[in-house]
Amino acid sequence: MRKIALTAGHYKYTAGKRIPKKLDKNETREWVLNDRICDKIEKKLKVYEGFELLRTDDTSGEKAISVEDRAAAANKFGAEVYISVHHNAGIDGGTGGGIVAYTYTKVDKETKAWQKELYDALIKHTGLKGNRAQPLAKADLAECRLTAMPAVLLECGFMDSATDSKIILTEKYAEACAEAIVEVLVKRLGLKKKPVVVEAKKHYRVQVGYFSKKENAERLAAELKAKGYSAIIKEEK
Repeated sequence: MRKIALTAGHYKYTAGKRIPKKLDKNETREWVLNDRICDKIEKKLKVYEGFELLRTDDTSGEKAISVEDRAAAANKFGAEVYISVHHNAGIDGGTGGGIVAYTYTKVDKETKAWQKELYDALIKHTGLKGNRAQPLAKADLAECRLTAMPAVLLECGFMDSATDSKIILTEKYAEACAEAIVEVLVKRLGLKKKPVVVEAKKHYRVQVGYFSKKENAERLAAELKAKGYSAIIKEEK
């Protein structure tokens, strides 16, 4: 059984983590954007089998879970990969931005492979390459440092970028991000789709006899066919 740890960065009330009002009248909070992508990842993974998934954040967004506790939960769970979904800031209303994938400063080849494949898939599905000089970045981030498995923190665009903000607010963008991340999880963990169960339809024989009119039988047969059943009319002689 493959094990995946997934987390939506921060929580609803993290100070300052939101799209500036000049770019979004609703000042959408970062956690909302992060959680939306994570929820879509979970939904898309439901058609696959052979894995367990742990969300290390509070999925209601109401409770702050420290990065130390998130990493500890992933380690206890025995996750094979840890993916943390975030959105960036630092452009102050300017243009440019793009997706950045972070790992810890010292990582193995496996972690680097996860980082590159996740970044490449996100760019393929979203096109939000931006103008970052080092989109495959390293930093002393606690989530990546404290986890015992390959860990990648994904910054899915800049909330304070005039270029990125209008894109990252859309459902289409969140859907594309989730699709990209699931694509990599499926490939690298070898996940297979669940068998499709097809419910067998019953076959009905509508018989016309002495006390049943043919038009009634035809009406019943039509109703059954409309529901996807096979119905034939047999006249009693």
